[in-house]
Amino acid sequence: MSAVSILRAVATPKKALAGAALAAATCGTLIAATPAQAATTTTGSAQATAQQMIGDSAQYQCFSNIVQRESNWNPTATNASSGAYGLVQALPATKMASAGSDWKTNPSTQIKWGLGYMNERYGSPCEAWDFWQSNNWY
Repeated sequence: MSAVSILRAVATPKKALAGAALAAATCGTLIAATPAQAATTTTGSAQATAQQMIGDSAQYQCFSNIVQRESNWNPTATNASSGAYGLVQALPATKMASAGSDWKTNPSTQIKWGLGYMNERYGSPCEAWDFWQSNNWY
């Protein structure tokens, strides 16, 4: 079975990656992920993206504390009563469009917007976390 036929037979991104690995092992060929596969984001990679964007470990931990409580790192989390949306629960959700047109589905865009919001409104993610601890919202 060729690498192409394996990849064509596979429907989901996770299966495609497994199929590519199988094809690479079978054919002795390295198959690189396509941009669509590379864009598939899991909770862990959203956290890694946030760590990279923030840099400072203490500020990252404060940011993570808020995101964990607001959305459990789910980029499509929606508050049924308020309509707040995404990792950082923006309200209205459309405010995140200022960080990118892919705000509904891209955790990186949501992180970028959330960091800007926390820095602008509170001074830093840790100051936002201090406020969150006192108010259970930010």
